[in-house]
Amino acid sequence: MVAGADISPREAEVLELVGAHLSNAEIGARLCISVRTVESHVSSLLRKLEVPGRRALAQRAPEPAGVGPSHPASVLPASLTSFIGRESERAELTEMIKAHRQVTAVGPGGVGKTRLALAVAAEAAGEYADGVWFVDLVPVTDPGMIAIAVAGALGLGEQPGRDMTASAVAALADRHALLVLDNCEHLADGVALFLERLLATCPRVTVLATSRARLMVPFERVYPVPPLSLDVDAVALFMERAAAVGWPLDPPLRDQLAAICERLDGIALAIELAAARYPTLGLDGITAALSHPLRMLTGGSRADERHRSVRAALDWSHALLESADRALLRRVSVFVAPFTAAAAAEVAGSEEGLVADGLASLAEQSLLVVTASPGGTEYRALETIRQYGTERLVEAGELVDARSRHLRWCLAKAAGLAVVRADWRARFDLVADDLRAALAWAADRPEERKEAYDLARQLAELTFTRHLTGESQRRYEQAAALATDPAASASMLRQAAAVAGCRTVGDDMYRLRRAAADAARSSGVSAGAAADLATAATIAFRFSTTFVRLPPREEALALITEAREPAGDDPAAQAAVALAEAAVLTDAFGAAQGPPGNAVPETIARAERAVELARRTGDPLAESAALDALTGAQTWGGDTFATAATARCRITLLSSLPTSPAGTHELIDALGIVTEASLGAGDVSGARRWARQLADHPSLAEVGHRATCRLLMVDALMGNVDEVLTGSVRFLDAWRRAGSPARSLLRPAVAAVAMIHGLRDDHAARRDWQEVLDQLGTSKEHTYGYGAVFDVILLLHRGQAPKALERMAPEPRQMWKWVSWIWHHWYVALRAEAAVLAASPDARDRLAEARTIVADNPVANAMVERAQALLDKDQERMLSAADAFDTAGCRYQYARTMVLAGGDHAARGAAALADLGLAPMALLDNP
Repeated sequence: MVAGADISPREAEVLELVGAHLSNAEIGARLCISVRTVESHVSSLLRKLEVPGRRALAQRAPEPAGVGPSHPASVLPASLTSFIGRESERAELTEMIKAHRQVTAVGPGGVGKTRLALAVAAEAAGEYADGVWFVDLVPVTDPGMIAIAVAGALGLGEQPGRDMTASAVAALADRHALLVLDNCEHLADGVALFLERLLATCPRVTVLATSRARLMVPFERVYPVPPLSLDVDAVALFMERAAAVGWPLDPPLRDQLAAICERLDGIALAIELAAARYPTLGLDGITAALSHPLRMLTGGSRADERHRSVRAALDWSHALLESADRALLRRVSVFVAPFTAAAAAEVAGSEEGLVADGLASLAEQSLLVVTASPGGTEYRALETIRQYGTERLVEAGELVDARSRHLRWCLAKAAGLAVVRADWRARFDLVADDLRAALAWAADRPEERKEAYDLARQLAELTFTRHLTGESQRRYEQAAALATDPAASASMLRQAAAVAGCRTVGDDMYRLRRAAADAARSSGVSAGAAADLATAATIAFRFSTTFVRLPPREEALALITEAREPAGDDPAAQAAVALAEAAVLTDAFGAAQGPPGNAVPETIARAERAVELARRTGDPLAESAALDALTGAQTWGGDTFATAATARCRITLLSSLPTSPAGTHELIDALGIVTEASLGAGDVSGARRWARQLADHPSLAEVGHRATCRLLMVDALMGNVDEVLTGSVRFLDAWRRAGSPARSLLRPAVAAVAMIHGLRDDHAARRDWQEVLDQLGTSKEHTYGYGAVFDVILLLHRGQAPKALERMAPEPRQMWKWVSWIWHHWYVALRAEAAVLAASPDARDRLAEARTIVADNPVANAMVERAQALLDKDQERMLSAADAFDTAGCRYQYARTMVLAGGDHAARGAAALADLGLAPMALLDNP
């Protein structure tokens, strides 16, 4: 218990697991509570302990008493009632999942497939080293959302550059786990496609599915779930449920009970409903009710077939309702997620007080499940009952009216979520499935097209705020397809392109911008079309590393040519064309020429013109994009400090803008650039500040490898060893969960971690990270840029100055375009120091040249001063360099400088290295 805080025992449990760095999903599974309840406890702890966030909360946690069972906790919903009988079925199904990788438990609705699957999964949990995972597909109405449901159960989020199916498959690729997919019948084709991909890629995963029909895939093994045995299990279930409501039955009544269960076809749901009515009807009343003709399904469509064994129970239960309760049951069947009495009143078109009484009546008859939530009492219809109610809506001729009211309720809910509050996430999650279901219905009805467009647009915005970027992009594209105005369609396509940018899916960015140009042209807005065409061309070069299939340069050039004439004198279109010219034309006709004819003045002039035109538009995002081009041009020209200044201007420009897909995409890009530019200019503290902001950006919360790669690089150069060791574990886990993408962005971080392990003399760990680097691939940037810097720092630490000098043999001018970015000054300074330590005859000349290049860079200049002090044996100058490193925040370089200073200072430096967890510096080859 935390002293001074009024923390409940349950909150204390949650706090301990937060301190053990478990996710909300893992905490919920460990404590057998919902994720929503975990979020509520975490919010309460933040308030009570007066801490700003989860990281600070974890620091307040007591030392865990032991947070790891021998096997991962099974993520299965807790059973609220006992499981009765089915001993032979459990044994048979258990043997099947041992022998086959995909088993489908098939049977009619209400027969007990889910309960049987959960019982088997719970018993088998110890056989699976990586646990058992349960996914309820009831709320999923779109086959495209199956992977999102599975990823949610696994605790995954969006992975930029991957769809959710790929993310789920990557997470399970090397796991030995059992995945339970419940209620697959309405998504059979989508589930089949998902399972084909999952099982082909995840050799140690077993899938147990429940469905009312076979999935019809070749690798499927079907287990028909029989009705409850009438002489044992069915009667035992009835008696247990009747006793639970306070009316135990005497054994002599077993024959009468068996007759009732036989009339109910041994369907578990029907039996439970009958038992729930026993206190008010008695066995005679139940028998009389069952004597009424019971309509049974006899063939027909697939949708009808899945009801044929439970319709008797549901028709009987429905017949016992008052007319008003019947109407209420069928009208609330439009809700997919739990709903309140107020929501039901709106959709049912009745007074809230009357509706509340009706909901209570339906709940008493087990037709609705009642739960308490922070927002009040909520109700939920089981899926079979919800579908039954929908059929009754059709029969009553009320379906369109009820769904229309539900659609308008969803529109109002979506509008109310536009204001983000502290509880926004929970409020969105409560209604998200209803929003999706309403949109799915409205999208196919021409008379609801306007409302469908509005809801698709709102859902796109909401899912983006919820960081479901993959769905957000799809919803923007859906809104574009539903828009009746081509101008609105173009706007939605631009938003979709921006979200694709946040996901680092360059192919989609390019495709969607071109589609936006077509829509703008159809609306008669030629300038808008010109801007879209030019932006598409820019995307192909500005974000080229995010493409799977990069468009040919000729295609991008053709887009610019096509955009020029319709751009006219429109400021935004002119700015977009100028930016495309700065990006594409320079690359096409300048970069390829190499150092002698690199057209640096032309490159900078084009970029500056793009900035000026963008500034005239008054659009901060257009100006930020143009400033990005200018940073590239300044880098190309080797102007390190101008590059850093321009990068900071972008941050200032973007920091105060409201959240939007385009703004988020620009800000994420700008944070990465300013981190690197600051590091190149020697502002390592500033670089770490930006890198930390990037790592903490909520849009990157689930992609740790992308979020933290620059922070790892900065921490390594600063000598923040503990931060590198901690961050590298999370980086590697996130990278592997994402499918180990070979992204060039990640290479410097991996090289930096390998260097730190080298400085620690942890050869095994260094080899492991070198293997990761090999998987990512090497490049000229590695050979002459970051790779040379990290390698030489390690070689100098080991006293291998001649090897360090050989590693940096190329003159900076020779490989200028690979070291002119953030590594130029580091390369020049370290090369000069290596020359001094290796007793190179031109060491003094190299120092003089280096001093000129790195002037005003506090870190690189301190390196040069340290090298000069070594050459001149000037201890005072050496200590001055140490002070400069200390001021800059470079802990490793400070400790190294003190060791090189000799005498008592060397002892202090050695102690500082030990405090960092690094190995002692070796004696110099050439002292």
